[in-house]
Amino acid sequence: MLEVKIKSFRYVDISNKKEGKEILKDLNFNLEKGKHLAILGESGCGKSTLLHLICGLLHLDHGSILWEGEKLLGPNHNLVPGEPFIKLVSQEYNLMPFISVSENIASHLSRRDQEKDDERVSELLEVVGLQNFKDTKVKNLSGGQKQRVALAKALANEPELLLLDEPFSNIDTNRKNKLRRDLYKYFKANNISCITATHDSGEALSYADEVLIIKEGVVEAQGTSEKVYHNIHSAYQAGFFGEVTVLPSSLFSSDSISKEEILLPHQLVITEEKTKLEATVKNSYFRGKYYLIHANWNGQDVFFENYVKLKMGLTVNLAKK
Repeated sequence: MLEVKIKSFRYVDISNKKEGKEILKDLNFNLEKGKHLAILGESGCGKSTLLHLICGLLHLDHGSILWEGEKLLGPNHNLVPGEPFIKLVSQEYNLMPFISVSENIASHLSRRDQEKDDERVSELLEVVGLQNFKDTKVKNLSGGQKQRVALAKALANEPELLLLDEPFSNIDTNRKNKLRRDLYKYFKANNISCITATHDSGEALSYADEVLIIKEGVVEAQGTSEKVYHNIHSAYQAGFFGEVTVLPSSLFSSDSISKEEILLPHQLVITEEKTKLEATVKNSYFRGKYYLIHANWNGQDVFFENYVKLKMGLTVNLAKK
């Protein structure tokens, strides 16, 4: 349904018409109808820019974005920027503060059938968990509540493609967990395609059909969540899934002297046998079911999981799980 082929994108300084730094480069992917793509990347890597390009709010000179085989022309060819079947929930929310939650959601509806529109608003209020705030003015809501209003408003006229830019960043953990389950279930049930830009790897792994990791505007990894997680090739990629330990492969095998091992905490365990990886404990961090142990080997940070707290200064032998 969606085909994105971006050879290069740079912002242009309107005052002198000079192009700035390259933001995106050689970025290509497809998204099937009803599927969910999660884009992982650090701040400033180009995630938001990519969503704005797909939405039609930025013009793309070097590349193409197609929907059902037809090229989307962007703001240079549309009087009103954006495509009617695509909705973007940005970090700015774009809400009207002096009217109620219900009125904000209903602002995208035709209002020709009041009863039908009221039913639609009630349905969306339930999806985002704001039934008790339907008559509250948006200016009196918290940041997290405003995010939920923005989500409901984007769904009012059900889009074919929904673009979410850090959609749960201001929502508390307890509320966020249920909201994500309810929303992504709703998207699947209604065959809504979705692209989410996020820092949250847990969200990406749990709810996305595909994951795209971007670094400085270039694709670092791409594939199903399982494929991306089990094929980590850099410390940057690993950093989205936990603390990262980078060690010489020679510690684990005599055949890989010049290579590096990139390890997540669950991939190292304490062993009673003598190993080349003898590390000294620096600290223990309680994580509920286990402790995250921060240790030192030869001046390098080492992270591993253990079921009991370890004393600072304790020396342990570690092996790959």
